[in-house]
Amino acid sequence: MKPAVTKLTGISHFFAAAGYSLGGFRRLIREAAFRQELLFFAFSVILLIVVGATLAELMIAVVLFLALFAVEALNTAIEEVIDRISPEISMVGKHAKDLGSFAVVCMIVACGVFLLFTIGEHLLFG
Repeated sequence: MKPAVTKLTGISHFFAAAGYSLGGFRRLIREAAFRQELLFFAFSVILLIVVGATLAELMIAVVLFLALFAVEALNTAIEEVIDRISPEISMVGKHAKDLGSFAVVCMIVACGVFLLFTIGEHLLFG
């Protein structure tokens, strides 16, 4: 029996996966929250550079923001799936969306705490 979907392998798989990721980015950039997080990222990197953050501190900020972007993408995916399979209001759908939103807030707080600590350290002790 022939499979319904033929999986690509090797370099073809790599390019297909890159295309799917680009499609995900194009979808995510339409989200106002993601655009605001991108601005938060740009402002934060500039501020870290201005206060004299080390390369290691800049890399930690980049990793934290990449994690934020990933969580935002997953939250958006949850919202899309819930809206598709359960367009009516349901408590299960509401809980799924609320949990995704909470995950995003946790990452925003993590980014903010790191920034406050790092910037404060450089301004007070740098």
